[in-house]
Amino acid sequence: MGGYELLAGTKAPVRVWTDPWGIEPEAARQLRNIGALPWVDGVAVMPDVHYGMGATVGSVIAMRQALAPAAVGVDIGCGMSAVRTSLRAEDLPDDLGGLRRAIEDAIPVGFTMHDEPVNPKRVPGLDQRGWKAFWDGFDDLTAKVGQLSNRASRQLGTLGGGNHFIEVCLDTHSQVWLMLHSGSRNIGKELAERHIGVARRLPHNADLPDRDLAVFLSGTPEMAAYRHDLWWAQEYARRNRALMMALLCGVIREISPQVAFDEPISCHHNYVAEETYGGVELLVTRKGAIRAGRGDLGIIPGSMGTGSYIVRGLGNDDAYNSASHGAGRKMSRAKAKKTFSVDDLKEQTAGVECRKDPGVVDEIPGAYKDIGEVIERQSDLVEVVAHLKQVVCVKG
Repeated sequence: MGGYELLAGTKAPVRVWTDPWGIEPEAARQLRNIGALPWVDGVAVMPDVHYGMGATVGSVIAMRQALAPAAVGVDIGCGMSAVRTSLRAEDLPDDLGGLRRAIEDAIPVGFTMHDEPVNPKRVPGLDQRGWKAFWDGFDDLTAKVGQLSNRASRQLGTLGGGNHFIEVCLDTHSQVWLMLHSGSRNIGKELAERHIGVARRLPHNADLPDRDLAVFLSGTPEMAAYRHDLWWAQEYARRNRALMMALLCGVIREISPQVAFDEPISCHHNYVAEETYGGVELLVTRKGAIRAGRGDLGIIPGSMGTGSYIVRGLGNDDAYNSASHGAGRKMSRAKAKKTFSVDDLKEQTAGVECRKDPGVVDEIPGAYKDIGEVIERQSDLVEVVAHLKQVVCVKG
């Protein structure tokens, strides 16, 4: 069922991997605004598309010599990691509630953080390369975040809240997988908001249809400063997930000391990359989209009750080698809280050890699109490698 349609009324091609008439009006307006920008080469719209700040979530924006920081978003480098273990379903403890509590004890969630920064050298299984150089780079970030060093170091290896999660899953062969979703925590947000504010004040952005589409232009000091901080925040997010995964593997090792872990799969889905298409060098912003170049392994999660997919990219240049980052919301958090009850949450997450309280009703599976349909819509972008179903889900 893969293939795209063109969204009418735009200057640059806006290719849509879903029914264009099914896109919510606010999101369609955003897409047309993006497609009208003079720097845009094209836009690829994923089947999980929905309204976001400045740019739609679930879109890929390819620009010539320009970047819109609000299109990247405030959770710079947000993404997924997954690893297959040697365990099978029968190897898991009978008390999955105890397993969830052990994970929550090892990895702070929500607004909490580690009491002291985690020393990477003391975490078994964690890649030890580059940590000193990475942290030395903090001092070169925009001066206004200098006072956040302690917080940033204590939040490294923590989950956060919202739609971020840690899961223990089973594939269709009853093999146990570990999966998590998180980003650059508060430091990414602070950096993003400062640069978004700078972009809005630049004279060339004065007449844009949406002030959240303000861009930096190549060759300017503002662009150089943003790209420097952006790359660092993306690396923070990657290392955050790597540290959490190592801590999560440690929890599993307590259950089964002989467990073995495959090579982790990791992918950003809120980030910028330098890529070339048709001989043109472009800055590709994936806001709620993963890279799906030929052979690239990626992760497309559903919701806390519906499972996820491990996929392999097919390398479709029309989509700038991209695919969706998840199921995508079909209703806002506010609407979800008004629509669903805790009893609905319990029903829709039956069989999953997870929170079932008012604080996570906005994350109920019914607030998300059908992940099966989302996968079907992008059959020309990715192929399915594994279908996972969670048995434990940790939310912030």
